[in-house]
Amino acid sequence: MTHHTHLLIIDPQNDFCDLPSPATPALPVAGADADMQRLAAFIHARGPQLTDITITLDSHHRLDIAHPTFWQQADGSPVTPFTTITAAAVHAGQYLPRQPAALGRTLAYLDALEARGRYTLMVWPVHCEIGTWGHNVHAEVHAAYNLWEDQQGRSVTKLTKGSNPWTEHYSAVMAEVPDAHDESTQLNHALMAAMDQADVLLIAGEASSHCVRATTEHIMQNLARQRPRRIVLLTDCMSPVGGFQLQHESFLLDMQAQGVALATSTDILLQII
Repeated sequence: MTHHTHLLIIDPQNDFCDLPSPATPALPVAGADADMQRLAAFIHARGPQLTDITITLDSHHRLDIAHPTFWQQADGSPVTPFTTITAAAVHAGQYLPRQPAALGRTLAYLDALEARGRYTLMVWPVHCEIGTWGHNVHAEVHAAYNLWEDQQGRSVTKLTKGSNPWTEHYSAVMAEVPDAHDESTQLNHALMAAMDQADVLLIAGEASSHCVRATTEHIMQNLARQRPRRIVLLTDCMSPVGGFQLQHESFLLDMQAQGVALATSTDILLQII
C-alpha cells in the first residue's frame, strides 16, 4: 500500500490562467482555468490521501532577461513579446540590451543557454511580477489547499523561482543556466530529496510546454531512486502555451517512453494512491 503521496503543482498562478473578464492575466494559457478547477476538485476529493503538497511560484522582477523591458531593436524600438532572440542576432546588432553595459553578460548567457540545447531565449510578456495579482495562486486551487492545510494540520510547501533576472528559470529544480553566485538558481537539493521520498509523485500545473516539462525532465534526471512509474502526470490539469502544442505532445510521449505514468485527475480517483 502507498504510504507517501506527494502532489507537486507547478506555477498555478493567475497570470497563466485564462480567467474570465474582467481579469487581465499577462500570459494566459488556453484551458488553464479549467485545469486548475479540476485540480482543485482533485485536492478536495483526495486530500486525506495526499501526504504532502508542494507549489512552485514563478516569481519575476519587471526587469528580466526574458522580458521586453530588457531589450531593444537596433533602431531603439521595443522588442515585442514572443520574440526569439539568439546569440547570433545579438552579435549582429539586431537586438541589444537597453543597458549597453549588459551586453557582455547577455552574450555569455545566450551562448551558455544555446550550448545546453534545451531552449533559445524567448521574450515573454512581463508576468508573475512579484507582489502583483498575477503572481497569486488561482483562487480555487488556493481555497482547496487551504482546506487541506486546515484538515490535515500541515502546511503546503511553497517554492519561488525566477527572481534572478539574468537566467530563465522554467524548472523548479534549477535555472536553465545556473548562476554560480546565486544558490537559488542551482540544483534544489531539498526539493529533490522531498520528491525522492514519495511513493507516488503527482505532477500538475502550467504550462506543460515549458515549466511543467522542464521541472519533470530535471526531476527525472536527478532522482536518486530511479522508479519512473511512481511519477504520474495529471494530464487534465496542465495545458501548453499557445503555439507550443507540439512541445506538449513531445513531452508527454517522451515521459511515457521513460516509464512515467499519464493519468487524468478523474482516472486516478478510481485508483488507490
